[in-house]
Amino acid sequence: MTRTGLGIVTAQHRSERAVGQIHVYDGAGKGKSQAALGVVLRSMGLGINTGKQNRVLLLRFLKGPGRVYDEDAAIEALEQAFPHLIDQVRTGRAEFFGPGQITAFDRAEAERGWIIARGAIASGLYSMVVLDELNPVLDLGLLPVKEVVQVLANKPDHLEVIATGRAAPPELLDIADLHSEMKPHHHPKALEYGITGIEIYTGSGKGKSTSALGKALQAIGRGIRLDLSHRVLILQWLKGGSGYTEDGAIQALQHSYPSLVDHQRCGRNAIVWWNDRQELDYVEAERGWELAQAAILSGLYKTVILDELNPTVDLELLPQEPIVETLLRKPKHTEVIITGRCKHLPDYFNLASIHSEMVCHKHYAERGVDLKRGVDF
Repeated sequence: MTRTGLGIVTAQHRSERAVGQIHVYDGAGKGKSQAALGVVLRSMGLGINTGKQNRVLLLRFLKGPGRVYDEDAAIEALEQAFPHLIDQVRTGRAEFFGPGQITAFDRAEAERGWIIARGAIASGLYSMVVLDELNPVLDLGLLPVKEVVQVLANKPDHLEVIATGRAAPPELLDIADLHSEMKPHHHPKALEYGITGIEIYTGSGKGKSTSALGKALQAIGRGIRLDLSHRVLILQWLKGGSGYTEDGAIQALQHSYPSLVDHQRCGRNAIVWWNDRQELDYVEAERGWELAQAAILSGLYKTVILDELNPTVDLELLPQEPIVETLLRKPKHTEVIITGRCKHLPDYFNLASIHSEMVCHKHYAERGVDLKRGVDF
């Protein structure tokens, strides 16, 4: 058994690409829209930290303004503080509908959204355009696939485009630079134990940590909107040092709502390899787990995000038994979100009520394209 290839990219990665890529998140598993929200958080954080005109358009199809979404309050708070960094537009009905229930209103709303998207892409004013739930809009025939693909294929070079939702058409996947499929896994033992509220995002594809960041944005928004005691802890292993772009946006939300958000990083500012583990790696991993265990069992947090816990366990920096025991004892109202790739699935995966594997079908890094600050880290 060898694990020499196990490691994650940290913010010490300094080489960056200038050319924007087309990202597609699809599949039946959870995490598609969340991943897009996580990248939005990173992009805004970059703009906050550096003062760059890193403007994002978050355009959401099939999610009309008649319904309240958890993340809205957090996005509105960031919009108010940094109006030059984000615009959000919602189109469509506020409820689910199938192929046999399409109305003239649905077609008109899809067209309205596409007119806005097309103008934003052509304007060159945005560094990122997120087309949330574009894939099912195309699958339902509400927009012409050929036209959408042609516009995206001819986007400005600098522009990052993210399309999400089930059933991405083959024509869109053909031009995508990145394609992550969210594949659901089911664990009957979670039902046997009566455990709920544990979500795991793993796999080789992009979208694990960004899904967790999106989940954090939703949880913070829920706290702002409903209950200021809805505290969120974001705890990240194997990501020591500085330079992570999401930090700026998280710190801005902390500043506005100090009772809602806590954020801790653990680890060296370096990639940890199996054959080069250092004493500090064990110390930092254990420090993080002590914080996590106390937070989960205290009941003080409604959402606890354990980012990169999976590779920390896979590197044997932490034993899995205390993690299983703690998750079995967690309060019912506490959600725990666990992320990271791993070659050997820990036993606590059996407790997951939601488990999405990010399957990598295509990634620009495989073509030698550099990662990008505000998108990948």
